[in-house]
Amino acid sequence: MSRIRLISLFCIILCMASAHAQDVDAVPAVQAGTEPVDTDYVYLLNADLIRYEEYVNPDAQRLMGNVVLRHDSMYLYCDSALFYKERNSFDAYHNVRVEQGDTLFLYGDSLFYDGNTRLLRVKDNVRLENRTMILLTDRLNYDRNTGLGWFFDGGSLLDEESTLISEYGQLDTNTKMSVFMDGVSMESPDYTLTTDTLHYNTDTHIAFLNSPATIVNEDNVINTSHGRFNTESKSAVLLDRSVVDQNSGENRMTGDSIIYDRDLGRMEGFGDVIINNYKDKIDVHGEYVYYNQENDSAVVTGKALLIEYSTGDSLFVHADTFRLVTFYNEAGDTVIERQMRGFNKVRAFRTDMQMVADSMVFTTADSSLTLFRDPIVWSEDQQVLGEKIIFYMNDSTIDWAHVIGQALFVQMNDTVHYNQIGGREMKAYFKNGDIDKADVEGNVQAVFYPLDGDSAMIGMNTTEASFLTVYFKMRAVNQIVVYNHSNGVMYPMEKIDEKKMYLPNFQWLERIRPIDAEDVFYWRGKRVEEQLKKSNSTKEVPLPSLDRRRNR
Repeated sequence: MSRIRLISLFCIILCMASAHAQDVDAVPAVQAGTEPVDTDYVYLLNADLIRYEEYVNPDAQRLMGNVVLRHDSMYLYCDSALFYKERNSFDAYHNVRVEQGDTLFLYGDSLFYDGNTRLLRVKDNVRLENRTMILLTDRLNYDRNTGLGWFFDGGSLLDEESTLISEYGQLDTNTKMSVFMDGVSMESPDYTLTTDTLHYNTDTHIAFLNSPATIVNEDNVINTSHGRFNTESKSAVLLDRSVVDQNSGENRMTGDSIIYDRDLGRMEGFGDVIINNYKDKIDVHGEYVYYNQENDSAVVTGKALLIEYSTGDSLFVHADTFRLVTFYNEAGDTVIERQMRGFNKVRAFRTDMQMVADSMVFTTADSSLTLFRDPIVWSEDQQVLGEKIIFYMNDSTIDWAHVIGQALFVQMNDTVHYNQIGGREMKAYFKNGDIDKADVEGNVQAVFYPLDGDSAMIGMNTTEASFLTVYFKMRAVNQIVVYNHSNGVMYPMEKIDEKKMYLPNFQWLERIRPIDAEDVFYWRGKRVEEQLKKSNSTKEVPLPSLDRRRNR
């Protein structure tokens, strides 16, 4: 071979070697299959093809096919990548997967990683998996220093309980706390939660609410601006005047704070609590309310107040404690009766009627209101008292009343002269809300002052009988009809026997009478000399009850 041909061949070999040196980094950062020791740097563990394109991207190695990169405990897998060895960073493309231990898995179409700042930026079809949680978005940044990931173009968080959607989200893979903002919606088969800002723990499945939020489920609608909601147990602690609507808005509880447990069907309200029953037009106020939806029962204490407004003239009733009890049939699927019970120091006010009693019960079975133990009822210039008084209602107006034991009716003509009728019991009948007549029986005694045509008293009539009927006109005594044998005396006004002006059990208890809605909270009891006489019927006056098996 001539010298010229040898020189030519040598040149060709040099050119081929030079070209090869420009395409391929002869010495990868680490030989494939070995593990790096220094955790500060990103290492290449594998690539099917490595190219160095000096004129296209002189700072990068192009990696293709089964690419594996590692930075300390993080592994990256992809189809291709640009590895910036000097800058300790890389761009990854296609089927990107990041694994860190057995807790963090990150997927996407493309990714940029800076090994110096330890910051990942992932784009398109991004999926972050952390134990039982999956985050889906199109753009995600993840800081390996803090374990914090965030998205800002909309994303969805899926866990075992629910799906959470928002425009902006921030996830801490260490503390498991997530923050979601703007158009936040959390949905599950059992409920939907909407708000503007939500903190959510992906381990405990507890959502923390710090802005106006609405939680809707099959039974209730909750509105709150501060509290926490357990998505597993469906329980919640609601603060800052939260509201719970039930039965398609027929009932509502509002409170400074509410503890709510949907699975147990229970609610507790604290502070200024209000229960609205829009169907029956009843509001109940109290400082503490316990409600059990399972058996439709409730307890209200602390400045407890019941307001009934069905007639347009509201009735205000106060007691130390109110209790709602519901009775069901044997199968437990049909309501037989509901009772609203008021215990201790009951006082009531309505413009046309005022009441005082030790305790009370309203029952739906016969629409009756029973007042127990020294009850007193006033209506304008009339007063009724006895050992027990029962009002039977018809469309929220009184149909008739039954006064049992030491019944006494008093009507004030002036501060000296009073119409009085007393007996063992009395039945009073009403028309259009006004008393029409009353039947009195059992040791009946009466003192009344007939009127002339000018409504002036013409004398004093005293009567004793076993039974009599009183007829009223314009709410005043108009006529008394006595049956069977009776004793009676008519005294002219100028010859009235003062010793007979008042029955032995006469009392006009204006001092005790509630004067307005606020006055129902201020108890004024009878003095010793005003107490009813002891009798067999006053030894024990039990509250109405039904078979315990019918009260679920």
